[in-house]
Amino acid sequence: MMLLHRLTLPHQFRIIMRLEEAIQQENFKSEYQKAVVNIMYTYFSLKEKLSNRMSDYGITLQQYNVLRILKGQHPKGITTSDIRSRMLDKMSDASRLVDRLEKLKLVNKKINPDDRRLVIVTITEQGLELLNKVQIEKGSIDELSASLNQEEVTQLNVLLDKMRD
Repeated sequence: MMLLHRLTLPHQFRIIMRLEEAIQQENFKSEYQKAVVNIMYTYFSLKEKLSNRMSDYGITLQQYNVLRILKGQHPKGITTSDIRSRMLDKMSDASRLVDRLEKLKLVNKKINPDDRRLVIVTITEQGLELLNKVQIEKGSIDELSASLNQEEVTQLNVLLDKMRD
């Protein structure tokens, strides 16, 4: 019997689905293998939830990432190569993402006067408003990990950083 994890239930009443139940596999070569599969499964689950949230606003998860990066630089702008280096998904085409965001009037592009080969990208007020709207209307991204308390989230971040090392 599969148990479903529901974000709408209060913390003490949430039902946690074990990885083994979710993917219907009981045997793993080791706890290390299980941890890697668990991280991958969790990644795809979070990615799907975030993608659904972003699609309600007419943007993709990668476009949201670009807007988030630009908001962190606001009011200054950064080059598309700097955006690319900061993106979570290194396979994304930052130039194409910026072009699409410009068509949506969420970013502005300007040729760098010192080096005409470089394009400086800034987030528009409309882009900032969209990011704020996503947070307010759809709830904070923090809600996606609401089943963890502050100490657990801190520990998770330390462990994930250590794993990438």
